[in-house]
Order: sequence, then structure tokens, then C-alpha cells
Amino acid sequence: MPGPFEIVRTKLAGSYFLACFGGEGRVVVDGQSKRCGPGQAFLLPPGTLQRFYTRQTEPWRFAWVRFQEQKGQQPIAAANSPVLADYDPEPLRLAVEGLYHECRHENSAVEVERWATLIEGYVRRFAEPRQLDERIWKLWQVVEADLGAAWNSQLMAREVHLGEKQLERLCLRELGRTPRQQLIWLRMRRAAELLAEGDRKVASIAIEVGYQNPFVFSTTFKRCIGWPPSEHSARVRRAARRKNTGR
Repeated sequence: MPGPFEIVRTKLAGSYFLACFGGEGRVVVDGQSKRCGPGQAFLLPPGTLQRFYTRQTEPWRFAWVRFQEQKGQQPIAAANSPVLADYDPEPLRLAVEGLYHECRHENSAVEVERWATLIEGYVRRFAEPRQLDERIWKLWQVVEADLGAAWNSQLMAREVHLGEKQLERLCLRELGRTPRQQLIWLRMRRAAELLAEGDRKVASIAIEVGYQNPFVFSTTFKRCIGWPPSEHSARVRRAARRKNTGR
């Protein structure tokens, strides 16, 4: 993409993955703008605002994949998936070019399926890192099971017998987020799931995911997801209708 440009998506269906192999751009993660340059990739889960852009005149070169997860299907982005991290984009780039060539010229359904499977595997290599530190994996499994608890950096570090600074370094290295940012993301993701059901009050959901103050919860939700919690259920329904009608 030649710069400058900006892409903003508010449709809720599907995870989005982008791997950069040239130029430089920015991606909004948890309400903050972060750099994405060569040898880096980011993975945005469904149900969140997708915004990325570059102010540079040099083209931002990247390969991207957008998933269309079905209702009830586990998203590519799991609790322990990195958000923005180092990544070798070359295998993915070549696979996407292979798929593009097949669709334009040969268009064999069997070969298209093979290319698509290969591409999904390269994305999962990022989303499901095999070398994830066991202590980090254990911590977020425990936290995700009890998001309403009064978690803080000290309690989370104690859970896995680490110092607070050591835990922060590990989380930044493994997930691209601080422990506090990861906790907020897990809470907002759970809240989005509960809000999508459409039969719960915002204040009740806020308490369930660890916020005693509904105003603080609403402000945080809007910053991370892109819109107020009061709008979330309606947005999910509109996205489902668009998907069903092919619009």
C-alpha cells in the first residue's frame, strides 16, 4: 500500500492478521498506536476495532489474512496469543502469492485449499507460539478462569512465583503486552462476549469482569473495543445480518 493511508474496520466478524516485510506502519492496539515494521506482525481478535495506518510516503509492504470465524468457533487469537511481536513474514508472503496465482490462472479447488491450509498454518505459528513460557501460560489460564477477582501486578506475579518486573518483561517478550494490558484485554474480550448475548445489564457485566465502577468499565471498553458497551449487542446483530445477506 502506498502511503499515506488509513484503514478502519468496525465490522465485528473475523480475526485479522498482518505481517510486515517492508516500510513501516502503525496499528491501534488497546487504544494505543504502536509501530509495525519489517519482521513484525500483529493479530487482532474479532469483536474489536481494526485500525492501521501509515503517515509515510514510502509504501508499507505487508501480507494479510482475514478470518471469518463461525459462531461458536474458537477464534485464531486465544488468551495467550501475541498481539504485536517479531515474525518472519517471508513464508506467509510467498504462500499468499501462490494462492493469488492459483486463483488467477489455474483455479484448481484442490490447490486453492492447499494454499489456504498452508497460510492458516503460518498464522497459527504466530497465534500459538510453541515456545511460550510455561509460567505465562499458567498465569493467564488462572486469571481467565476468575476475571472478577481483584487482580493486580503483585498478585499476578505471586501466582507464578516471579517478581513484578520479571513478569512484565516476560509478558512483553511473549505477548507484546504488559500484565496489566493483558488483564484488561481478557476482561474486555469476556465482556464483549457477554454483551453480545443482549440480555445482561452493563453494570452486571462490569462486576463480573472485575469492575465495580460501571463508568470506568464503559470508558475502558470503548477505548479497547472502539465503541461503548451499550452499542455492542446492536453492532454484533448488524454484523451477523450483513454476513447472512452477503453485504
